[in-house]
Amino acid sequence: MTISTARVTDATEDADAAERQALAAAKRIVVKVGSSSLTSIKGGISEKALTALVHALAEKRNSGTEIILVSSGAIAAGLAPLGLAKRPKDLATQQAAASVGQGLLMARYSQAFAAHGVTVSQVLLTADDLMRRTQHSNAYRALDRLLNLGVVPVVNENDTVATHEIRFGDNDRLAALVAHLVRADALVLLSDVDALYDGPPSLGAKRIPLVTGPEDLVGVTIGKAGKAGVGTGGMTTKVEAASIAAGSGIHALVTSTANAAAALAGEDVGTWFAINGNRKPVRLLWLAHLASVRGRLVLDDGAVKAVCDRHTSLLPAGISSVTGDFEPGDPVEMVSAEGTVIARGLVNYSSEELPRMLGRSTKELAKDLGRGYDRVVVHVDDLVLVQPSRSTKLGE
Repeated sequence: MTISTARVTDATEDADAAERQALAAAKRIVVKVGSSSLTSIKGGISEKALTALVHALAEKRNSGTEIILVSSGAIAAGLAPLGLAKRPKDLATQQAAASVGQGLLMARYSQAFAAHGVTVSQVLLTADDLMRRTQHSNAYRALDRLLNLGVVPVVNENDTVATHEIRFGDNDRLAALVAHLVRADALVLLSDVDALYDGPPSLGAKRIPLVTGPEDLVGVTIGKAGKAGVGTGGMTTKVEAASIAAGSGIHALVTSTANAAAALAGEDVGTWFAINGNRKPVRLLWLAHLASVRGRLVLDDGAVKAVCDRHTSLLPAGISSVTGDFEPGDPVEMVSAEGTVIARGLVNYSSEELPRMLGRSTKELAKDLGRGYDRVVVHVDDLVLVQPSRSTKLGE
Protein backbone atom coordinates (compact mmCIF):
# COMPACT_ATOMS: atom_id res chain seq x y z
CA MET A 1 0.00 0.00 0.00
CA THR A 2 1.31 3.45 -0.89
CA ILE A 3 0.15 6.49 1.01
CA SER A 4 1.33 10.06 1.31
CA THR A 5 3.58 11.88 3.79
CA ALA A 6 1.74 14.01 6.33
CA ARG A 7 2.66 17.68 6.21
CA VAL A 8 2.30 18.96 9.75
CA THR A 9 2.11 22.69 10.51
CA ASP A 10 1.87 24.49 13.86
CA ALA A 11 -1.88 24.75 13.33
CA THR A 12 -2.27 21.03 12.73
CA GLU A 13 -0.08 20.28 15.74
CA ASP A 14 -2.44 22.36 17.90
CA ALA A 15 -5.45 20.59 16.39
CA ASP A 16 -3.74 17.24 16.98
CA ALA A 17 -3.20 18.01 20.67
CA ALA A 18 -6.79 19.18 21.10
CA GLU A 19 -8.21 16.10 19.41
CA ARG A 20 -6.09 13.73 21.46
CA GLN A 21 -7.73 15.14 24.57
CA ALA A 22 -10.99 13.80 23.15
CA LEU A 23 -9.50 10.34 23.62
CA ALA A 24 -8.54 11.07 27.21
CA ALA A 25 -12.12 12.23 27.88
CA ALA A 26 -13.87 9.52 25.85
CA LYS A 27 -16.66 7.63 27.61
CA ARG A 28 -16.59 4.54 25.39
CA ILE A 29 -13.47 3.24 23.62
CA VAL A 30 -12.81 0.22 21.42
CA VAL A 31 -9.23 -1.06 21.70
CA LYS A 32 -7.86 -3.62 19.26
CA VAL A 33 -4.70 -5.63 19.92
CA GLY A 34 -3.04 -7.88 17.35
CA SER A 35 -1.54 -11.32 17.65
CA SER A 36 2.00 -10.01 17.11
CA SER A 37 1.67 -7.82 20.21
CA LEU A 38 0.60 -10.73 22.42
CA THR A 39 2.93 -13.48 21.25
CA SER A 40 6.39 -14.49 22.40
CA ILE A 41 9.30 -15.26 20.10
CA LYS A 42 8.28 -18.92 20.20
CA GLY A 43 4.79 -18.05 18.98
CA GLY A 44 2.73 -18.63 22.14
CA ILE A 45 0.89 -16.00 24.17
CA SER A 46 3.31 -13.80 26.13
CA GLU A 47 2.17 -13.53 29.76
CA LYS A 48 4.23 -10.36 30.21
CA ALA A 49 2.72 -8.60 27.19
CA LEU A 50 -0.84 -9.60 28.07
CA THR A 51 -0.46 -8.53 31.71
CA ALA A 52 0.94 -5.12 30.75
CA LEU A 53 -1.89 -4.50 28.29
CA VAL A 54 -4.56 -5.52 30.80
CA HIS A 55 -3.04 -3.22 33.42
CA ALA A 56 -3.42 -0.19 31.11
CA LEU A 57 -6.97 -1.13 30.07
CA ALA A 58 -8.14 -1.96 33.60
CA GLU A 59 -6.88 1.38 34.92
CA LYS A 60 -8.84 3.19 32.23
CA ARG A 61 -11.93 1.09 32.95
CA ASN A 62 -11.67 1.70 36.69
CA SER A 63 -11.51 5.45 36.02
CA GLY A 64 -15.00 5.28 34.52
CA THR A 65 -14.36 4.71 30.80
CA GLU A 66 -16.18 1.85 29.08
CA ILE A 67 -13.74 -0.42 27.24
CA ILE A 68 -14.30 -3.03 24.57
CA LEU A 69 -11.24 -5.11 23.70
CA VAL A 70 -11.08 -6.61 20.22
CA SER A 71 -8.37 -9.22 20.60
CA SER A 72 -6.60 -11.42 18.13
CA GLY A 73 -4.54 -14.32 19.44
CA ALA A 74 -6.95 -17.25 19.57
CA ILE A 75 -5.27 -19.09 16.71
CA ALA A 76 -1.81 -18.25 18.11
CA ALA A 77 -2.84 -19.59 21.53
CA GLY A 78 -4.01 -22.84 19.95
CA LEU A 79 -0.84 -23.60 17.98
CA ALA A 80 1.30 -25.13 20.75
CA PRO A 81 -1.43 -27.42 22.18
CA LEU A 82 -1.99 -28.78 18.66
CA GLY A 83 1.72 -29.20 17.99
CA LEU A 84 1.76 -26.61 15.20
CA ALA A 85 4.91 -24.54 14.66
CA LYS A 86 3.26 -21.70 12.73
CA ARG A 87 -0.11 -20.36 11.68
CA PRO A 88 -1.81 -22.82 9.31
CA LYS A 89 -2.85 -21.65 5.86
CA ASP A 90 -5.99 -23.74 5.41
CA LEU A 91 -9.24 -22.56 6.95
CA ALA A 92 -10.15 -25.86 8.65
CA THR A 93 -6.90 -26.00 10.65
CA GLN A 94 -7.17 -22.31 11.49
CA GLN A 95 -10.65 -22.97 12.83
CA ALA A 96 -9.40 -25.92 14.87
CA ALA A 97 -6.60 -23.82 16.37
CA ALA A 98 -9.04 -20.99 17.14
CA SER A 99 -11.41 -23.44 18.83
CA VAL A 100 -8.62 -24.67 21.13
CA GLY A 101 -6.99 -21.29 21.64
CA GLN A 102 -10.02 -19.09 22.30
CA GLY A 103 -10.73 -20.70 25.66
CA LEU A 104 -7.07 -20.50 26.67
CA LEU A 105 -6.86 -16.83 25.68
CA MET A 106 -10.05 -15.94 27.56
CA ALA A 107 -8.83 -17.74 30.67
CA ARG A 108 -5.71 -15.57 30.68
CA TYR A 109 -7.68 -12.37 30.14
CA SER A 110 -10.15 -13.32 32.87
CA GLN A 111 -7.36 -13.95 35.37
CA ALA A 112 -5.41 -10.80 34.46
CA PHE A 113 -8.44 -8.47 34.61
CA ALA A 114 -9.68 -10.08 37.83
CA ALA A 115 -6.48 -8.90 39.54
CA HIS A 116 -7.80 -5.37 38.96
CA GLY A 117 -11.35 -6.17 40.03
CA VAL A 118 -12.67 -6.17 36.45
CA THR A 119 -14.95 -8.82 34.94
CA VAL A 120 -14.61 -9.81 31.28
CA SER A 121 -16.94 -11.55 28.86
CA GLN A 122 -16.37 -13.37 25.59
CA VAL A 123 -18.17 -12.11 22.47
CA LEU A 124 -17.62 -13.94 19.19
CA LEU A 125 -18.98 -12.24 16.08
CA THR A 126 -19.35 -13.13 12.43
CA ALA A 127 -19.82 -10.71 9.56
CA ASP A 128 -23.41 -11.92 9.36
CA ASP A 129 -24.01 -10.57 12.89
CA LEU A 130 -23.30 -7.04 11.70
CA MET A 131 -24.88 -7.36 8.26
CA ARG A 132 -28.35 -8.66 9.22
CA ARG A 133 -30.62 -6.22 11.02
CA THR A 134 -31.86 -8.63 13.69
CA GLN A 135 -28.42 -9.97 14.62
CA HIS A 136 -26.99 -6.45 14.48
CA SER A 137 -29.57 -5.19 16.99
CA ASN A 138 -29.04 -8.19 19.27
CA ALA A 139 -25.26 -7.71 19.22
CA TYR A 140 -25.62 -4.03 20.10
CA ARG A 141 -28.02 -4.68 22.97
CA ALA A 142 -25.80 -7.40 24.45
CA LEU A 143 -22.61 -5.32 24.25
CA ASP A 144 -24.32 -2.18 25.53
CA ARG A 145 -25.71 -4.07 28.52
CA LEU A 146 -22.32 -5.61 29.32
CA LEU A 147 -20.73 -2.17 29.28
CA ASN A 148 -23.46 -0.76 31.51
CA LEU A 149 -22.71 -3.56 33.98
CA GLY A 150 -19.04 -2.58 34.10
CA VAL A 151 -17.82 -5.60 32.12
CA VAL A 152 -15.02 -5.46 29.54
CA PRO A 153 -16.24 -7.48 26.52
CA VAL A 154 -13.44 -9.28 24.70
CA VAL A 155 -14.45 -9.53 21.05
CA ASN A 156 -13.04 -11.74 18.32
CA GLU A 157 -14.24 -13.05 14.99
CA ASN A 158 -15.89 -16.43 15.38
CA ASP A 159 -13.19 -18.22 13.37
CA THR A 160 -14.68 -21.64 14.05
CA VAL A 161 -17.80 -20.94 11.96
CA ALA A 162 -16.64 -18.08 9.69
CA THR A 163 -16.19 -18.82 5.99
CA HIS A 164 -13.81 -17.45 3.41
CA GLU A 165 -16.72 -15.85 1.57
CA ILE A 166 -18.34 -14.00 4.48
CA ARG A 167 -15.87 -12.89 7.10
CA PHE A 168 -14.09 -9.79 8.33
CA GLY A 169 -10.70 -11.10 7.27
CA ASP A 170 -8.80 -9.30 10.04
CA ASN A 171 -9.61 -7.87 13.45
CA ASP A 172 -8.56 -4.32 12.56
CA ARG A 173 -11.58 -3.82 10.35
CA LEU A 174 -13.73 -5.84 12.75
CA ALA A 175 -12.72 -3.33 15.43
CA ALA A 176 -13.74 -0.40 13.21
CA LEU A 177 -17.18 -1.94 12.71
CA VAL A 178 -17.55 -2.78 16.40
CA ALA A 179 -16.72 0.86 17.20
CA HIS A 180 -19.66 1.85 15.00
CA LEU A 181 -21.88 -0.86 16.41
CA VAL A 182 -21.48 0.29 20.02
CA ARG A 183 -21.37 4.01 19.13
CA ALA A 184 -17.89 4.40 20.57
CA ASP A 185 -16.18 7.75 20.92
CA ALA A 186 -12.79 6.44 19.81
CA LEU A 187 -10.93 3.49 18.29
CA VAL A 188 -7.37 2.60 19.35
CA LEU A 189 -5.46 0.14 17.15
CA LEU A 190 -2.45 -1.44 18.88
CA SER A 191 0.38 -3.43 17.31
CA ASP A 192 4.13 -3.85 17.65
CA VAL A 193 4.75 -0.65 15.61
CA ASP A 194 4.50 2.64 17.50
CA ALA A 195 3.15 4.84 14.67
CA LEU A 196 2.80 5.44 10.95
CA TYR A 197 6.05 6.74 9.43
CA ASP A 198 6.93 8.51 6.19
CA GLY A 199 9.43 5.73 5.42
CA PRO A 200 10.99 2.64 7.01
CA PRO A 201 11.51 3.56 10.72
CA SER A 202 14.96 1.99 10.80
CA LEU A 203 16.21 4.45 8.19
CA GLY A 204 15.51 7.59 10.22
CA ALA A 205 12.03 8.24 8.93
CA LYS A 206 9.74 10.70 10.70
CA ARG A 207 6.63 9.78 12.61
CA ILE A 208 3.36 10.99 11.08
CA PRO A 209 1.49 12.34 14.12
CA LEU A 210 -1.71 13.46 12.38
CA VAL A 211 -3.70 12.37 9.34
CA THR A 212 -6.65 14.56 8.41
CA GLY A 213 -7.56 12.73 5.20
CA PRO A 214 -6.16 10.87 2.18
CA GLU A 215 -4.68 14.10 0.83
CA ASP A 216 -2.33 14.24 3.82
CA LEU A 217 -0.55 11.11 2.85
CA VAL A 218 2.55 10.43 0.14
CA GLY A 219 4.86 7.49 -0.67
CA VAL A 220 5.11 5.15 2.30
CA THR A 221 5.40 1.43 1.75
CA ILE A 222 3.62 -0.37 4.55
CA GLY A 223 4.44 -3.95 5.53
CA LYS A 224 1.86 -6.61 6.32
CA ALA A 225 3.49 -9.28 8.44
CA GLY A 226 3.61 -9.40 12.21
CA LYS A 227 6.88 -10.15 13.95
CA ALA A 228 5.91 -13.66 14.97
CA GLY A 229 4.16 -14.61 11.75
CA VAL A 230 0.87 -15.31 13.54
CA GLY A 231 -1.24 -12.32 12.51
CA THR A 232 -3.33 -11.62 9.41
CA GLY A 233 -3.09 -7.83 9.26
CA GLY A 234 -0.30 -5.29 9.46
CA MET A 235 -0.07 -1.51 9.13
CA THR A 236 -2.06 -1.61 5.88
CA THR A 237 -5.21 -2.90 7.56
CA LYS A 238 -4.73 -0.55 10.52
CA VAL A 239 -4.64 2.46 8.21
CA GLU A 240 -7.74 1.14 6.44
CA ALA A 241 -9.56 0.55 9.73
CA ALA A 242 -8.58 3.97 11.12
CA SER A 243 -9.73 5.60 7.89
CA ILE A 244 -13.07 3.77 8.03
CA ALA A 245 -13.59 5.01 11.58
CA ALA A 246 -12.44 8.59 10.98
CA GLY A 247 -14.51 8.80 7.81
CA SER A 248 -17.58 7.88 9.81
CA GLY A 249 -17.31 10.14 12.82
CA ILE A 250 -15.06 8.21 15.22
CA HIS A 251 -11.65 9.34 16.53
CA ALA A 252 -8.91 6.80 15.70
CA LEU A 253 -5.33 6.25 16.86
CA VAL A 254 -2.70 3.81 15.62
CA THR A 255 0.18 3.05 18.00
CA SER A 256 2.04 0.25 19.76
CA THR A 257 0.80 -1.90 22.63
CA ALA A 258 3.68 -0.55 24.71
CA ASN A 259 2.13 2.92 24.32
CA ALA A 260 -1.37 1.82 25.35
CA ALA A 261 -1.47 3.68 28.67
CA ALA A 262 -0.03 6.87 27.16
CA ALA A 263 -2.46 6.70 24.26
CA LEU A 264 -5.47 6.31 26.53
CA ALA A 265 -4.25 9.31 28.54
CA GLY A 266 -4.27 11.48 25.41
CA GLU A 267 -0.48 11.82 25.15
CA ASP A 268 1.34 12.55 21.88
CA VAL A 269 2.04 9.00 20.72
CA GLY A 270 1.23 7.12 17.55
CA THR A 271 -0.66 8.48 14.55
CA TRP A 272 -3.97 10.25 15.10
CA PHE A 273 -6.67 10.03 12.42
CA ALA A 274 -8.92 13.08 12.65
CA ILE A 275 -12.65 12.74 12.06
CA ASN A 276 -13.53 13.64 8.47
CA GLY A 277 -17.06 12.30 8.05
CA ASN A 278 -20.34 11.39 9.75
CA ARG A 279 -21.51 8.13 11.28
CA LYS A 280 -23.09 5.62 8.90
CA PRO A 281 -25.10 2.42 9.39
CA VAL A 282 -22.62 -0.34 10.23
CA ARG A 283 -23.99 -2.76 7.62
CA LEU A 284 -23.31 -0.15 4.92
CA LEU A 285 -19.73 0.23 6.15
CA TRP A 286 -19.36 -3.54 5.94
CA LEU A 287 -20.73 -3.52 2.41
CA ALA A 288 -18.48 -0.68 1.29
CA HIS A 289 -15.23 -1.89 2.81
CA LEU A 290 -15.34 -5.57 3.71
CA ALA A 291 -17.98 -7.66 2.02
CA SER A 292 -16.94 -10.29 -0.53
CA VAL A 293 -19.63 -10.01 -3.17
CA ARG A 294 -21.48 -13.15 -4.21
CA GLY A 295 -22.94 -11.79 -7.43
CA ARG A 296 -22.81 -9.07 -10.04
CA LEU A 297 -25.70 -7.11 -11.55
CA VAL A 298 -25.07 -5.24 -14.80
CA LEU A 299 -27.20 -2.10 -15.00
CA ASP A 300 -28.37 -0.12 -18.02
CA ASP A 301 -27.64 3.60 -18.24
CA GLY A 302 -31.03 4.57 -16.83
CA ALA A 303 -30.55 2.41 -13.74
CA VAL A 304 -27.04 3.76 -13.18
CA LYS A 305 -28.41 7.32 -13.15
CA ALA A 306 -31.28 6.33 -10.87
CA VAL A 307 -28.98 4.67 -8.34
CA CYS A 308 -26.12 7.18 -8.46
CA ASP A 309 -27.86 10.50 -9.10
CA ARG A 310 -31.37 10.07 -7.72
CA HIS A 311 -30.37 7.63 -4.94
CA THR A 312 -33.24 5.24 -5.59
CA SER A 313 -33.66 1.51 -5.05
CA LEU A 314 -32.65 -0.84 -7.86
CA LEU A 315 -35.56 -2.25 -9.87
CA PRO A 316 -35.48 -5.36 -12.08
CA ALA A 317 -36.35 -3.25 -15.15
CA GLY A 318 -32.91 -1.62 -15.05
CA ILE A 319 -30.83 -4.82 -14.90
CA SER A 320 -29.29 -6.19 -18.12
CA SER A 321 -27.61 -9.36 -16.83
CA VAL A 322 -26.77 -11.34 -13.69
CA THR A 323 -23.75 -13.47 -12.74
CA GLY A 324 -22.80 -15.29 -9.56
CA ASP A 325 -24.39 -17.67 -7.08
CA PHE A 326 -26.28 -15.87 -4.33
CA GLU A 327 -29.26 -16.05 -2.01
CA PRO A 328 -31.57 -13.30 -0.72
CA GLY A 329 -29.63 -11.08 1.68
CA ASP A 330 -26.22 -11.74 0.10
CA PRO A 331 -23.94 -8.85 -0.95
CA VAL A 332 -23.76 -8.10 -4.67
CA GLU A 333 -22.10 -5.40 -6.72
CA MET A 334 -23.81 -3.20 -9.28
CA VAL A 335 -21.85 -2.56 -12.45
CA SER A 336 -22.31 -0.25 -15.43
CA ALA A 337 -22.41 -1.59 -18.98
CA GLU A 338 -18.73 -0.63 -19.26
CA GLY A 339 -17.82 -2.83 -16.27
CA THR A 340 -17.35 -0.08 -13.69
CA VAL A 341 -18.49 -0.93 -10.16
CA ILE A 342 -20.78 1.85 -8.94
CA ALA A 343 -22.46 0.38 -5.86
CA ARG A 344 -22.85 -2.59 -3.54
CA GLY A 345 -25.97 -3.83 -1.84
CA LEU A 346 -27.92 -6.66 -0.24
CA VAL A 347 -30.03 -8.40 -2.85
CA ASN A 348 -33.66 -9.45 -2.24
CA TYR A 349 -33.74 -12.34 -4.73
CA SER A 350 -31.61 -15.40 -5.43
CA SER A 351 -29.47 -15.90 -8.52
CA GLU A 352 -32.05 -18.47 -9.68
CA GLU A 353 -35.02 -16.11 -9.38
CA LEU A 354 -33.52 -12.90 -10.74
CA PRO A 355 -32.68 -13.77 -14.39
CA ARG A 356 -36.35 -14.25 -15.37
CA MET A 357 -37.19 -10.85 -13.89
CA LEU A 358 -34.75 -8.73 -15.89
CA GLY A 359 -36.11 -5.76 -17.81
CA ARG A 360 -39.61 -6.14 -16.36
CA SER A 361 -41.59 -3.82 -14.09
CA THR A 362 -42.48 -4.87 -10.54
CA LYS A 363 -46.17 -4.44 -11.41
CA GLU A 364 -45.85 -6.84 -14.34
CA LEU A 365 -43.87 -9.34 -12.26
CA ALA A 366 -46.43 -9.32 -9.44
CA LYS A 367 -49.19 -9.99 -11.93
CA ASP A 368 -47.36 -12.85 -13.70
CA LEU A 369 -45.42 -14.44 -10.85
CA GLY A 370 -47.51 -13.56 -7.81
CA ARG A 371 -47.16 -11.46 -4.68
CA GLY A 372 -43.64 -11.16 -3.39
CA TYR A 373 -42.23 -10.32 -6.78
CA ASP A 374 -43.21 -6.68 -6.46
CA ARG A 375 -40.17 -6.04 -4.26
CA VAL A 376 -37.18 -4.01 -5.43
CA VAL A 377 -34.01 -5.95 -6.22
CA VAL A 378 -31.83 -3.88 -3.87
CA HIS A 379 -33.48 -1.43 -1.49
CA VAL A 380 -31.88 2.00 -1.19
CA ASP A 381 -31.43 1.45 2.57
CA ASP A 382 -29.32 -1.63 1.80
CA LEU A 383 -27.23 0.01 -0.92
CA VAL A 384 -23.99 1.96 -0.74
CA LEU A 385 -22.29 3.86 -3.54
CA VAL A 386 -18.58 3.15 -3.94
CA GLN A 387 -15.66 4.85 -5.63
CA PRO A 388 -15.84 3.84 -9.32
CA SER A 389 -13.52 0.90 -9.98
CA ARG A 390 -13.14 -2.03 -12.31
CA SER A 391 -15.04 -5.16 -11.34
CA THR A 392 -13.00 -7.99 -9.79
CA LYS A 393 -13.46 -11.74 -9.52
CA LEU A 394 -16.43 -12.76 -7.41
CA GLY A 395 -15.50 -13.56 -3.81
CA GLU A 396 -12.58 -11.11 -3.71
